[in-house]
Amino acid sequence: MTTRSNLQVIVVGGGIAGLMMALSLHQAGIAVRVYEAVREPRPLGVGINLLPTAVRELTELGLGDELARTGIATRELVFFNKFGQFISREKRGLLAGYKWPQYSIHRGYLQQLLLRAVRDRVGCENFRSSLRFTDFEQNAKRVVARFHDREFGKSEVDEADILIGADGIHSAVRHQLHPSEGKPKFAGQILWRSAVDAKPFFDGATMIIAGSVHQRIVVYPMAGGAKPGQLLTNWVCQMGGSGLAAPDEDWDRRVAKDAAATAFAKWRFPFLDIPALIERASDIYEFPLVDRDPADRWTFGRVTLIGDAAHPMWPFGSQAGSQAIVDARVLAGLLLTTSDPAEALHRYDAERRPVMNDVILRNRRFGPEAAMDLAEQRAPNGFADIHDVISQQELGNITSSFDIAAGLDIEAVNGRSSFVPPR
Repeated sequence: MTTRSNLQVIVVGGGIAGLMMALSLHQAGIAVRVYEAVREPRPLGVGINLLPTAVRELTELGLGDELARTGIATRELVFFNKFGQFISREKRGLLAGYKWPQYSIHRGYLQQLLLRAVRDRVGCENFRSSLRFTDFEQNAKRVVARFHDREFGKSEVDEADILIGADGIHSAVRHQLHPSEGKPKFAGQILWRSAVDAKPFFDGATMIIAGSVHQRIVVYPMAGGAKPGQLLTNWVCQMGGSGLAAPDEDWDRRVAKDAAATAFAKWRFPFLDIPALIERASDIYEFPLVDRDPADRWTFGRVTLIGDAAHPMWPFGSQAGSQAIVDARVLAGLLLTTSDPAEALHRYDAERRPVMNDVILRNRRFGPEAAMDLAEQRAPNGFADIHDVISQQELGNITSSFDIAAGLDIEAVNGRSSFVPPR
């Protein structure tokens, strides 16, 4: 395998995107240093779904077995309306024909898994924490980045061939590239999220989504529970309405359960009791539904963006985390195959940005979950049979068109060559 031992990369951000970038660069034989603002990343957040395209990349990094031990291989995704009436179902992962599973996993567990791998492979000295990125300068050959040491109140400077911003929706790197962009766009909806130990529903490996874009739930198991016969179950309650103000966008913003409990008090289905899940939660996290308009550029010279720094999007179709993983792998592969690192960044921009910009806009139209909103529009009081409301062809077209556009169709995931050939 070709390596680029003389190339040096700075990655800003130690979340999922940044850690995947570091592991991918290391696999490619490229020197990398990661800078994270938090002193010691903690396993915060709740659930995340890793689609087969992302699981393939994690497996090619040698992390597949640990994923299997940590998460739950999702077998099926089932859609319902707000009354719990069946809309459609989709096989997932191996059952759908992919060569790799789909995993539901705790976001914090995944980040810790990746962080351990980075420290073990890339080296603890190359994961620098408590250093907040402030700004960069670049010329035709190098990038100089400056950081503020939050613990000791001093500045640090580093220099490399390229800089990759993986610092999330509030990316300081993106802000320097697009200084007039402003804050993320609030969609007028709030998400409440938590994880509780609960008895399995259906087969214990099914994800359900119910409601419509104005009010919906997402529920799936993501790990074994503390007691036998229980599973750690992620739930999301999403609510829109006039007059809602955007809360802070911190992963650890905890709120009382009253608002979610009131809004979803009647959401009791034969197979799942949402009020009971809300009542069991010890911690509930609140987030605004936000994204950004598609950017016309990610790459400026020797600096580029990945993950939420590049394409923050609404959480429809389990896209954000999986696409961040693919970003990292595509970029690492291009750095291997292109002699000029700046050219590799521009090729990455040309390949990934149009696809992700399209996904941002499709997610604003509810992505693969558009069938739920269509059912709400056509039958707000419910139905006896979904095919009286939406034809099977319409249902199929919604899913297949999104998968093809996002690069998630089975043939594309199974048939393509590896972005970064395993060493």
